[in-house]
Amino acid sequence: MKIRNAHKNDINKILSIYEKARNFMMQNGNPTQWGNVYPQPVIVKEDIDKNRLFVCEDGGEIFAVFMYMTEPEPTYSEIDGNWLNEEKYATIHRVASDGSHKGVLCNIINWCFSKFENLRCDTHENNIPMQNALEKNGFIRCGTIFLIDGSSRIAYQKII
Repeated sequence: MKIRNAHKNDINKILSIYEKARNFMMQNGNPTQWGNVYPQPVIVKEDIDKNRLFVCEDGGEIFAVFMYMTEPEPTYSEIDGNWLNEEKYATIHRVASDGSHKGVLCNIINWCFSKFENLRCDTHENNIPMQNALEKNGFIRCGTIFLIDGSSRIAYQKII
């Protein structure tokens, strides 16, 4: 597996992967986290332009995508609970896979930790597969954060 920056010519494949992920979420009790359209193409393009969208590929074929950033996540400034620390951190968002490979999140997390030793992420209360995967990979549930639209997310952090 290779992880690299996403490029504009990857957009159609990325959008296809996000569509598969939305369908998986809907079929597994999580119809509202991403709904029918999130993340929109404009968000994907913005993430690519900011060099914070990454793809996982095998033999040149993209099978997963995620956003990784090292600047502060605005919605993490307030938490109903407590972060493990207040040190500089990196954030993982919008993880999606086409379902063709196992252990994708573990590989993404390991790659992110090779870049930064303090990671935060969040997920919807109905996204049980992501909650289980994060906890299996050693992330600690720290509390609840609220998005700009007021919806809540479970906040996680792991430090190595």
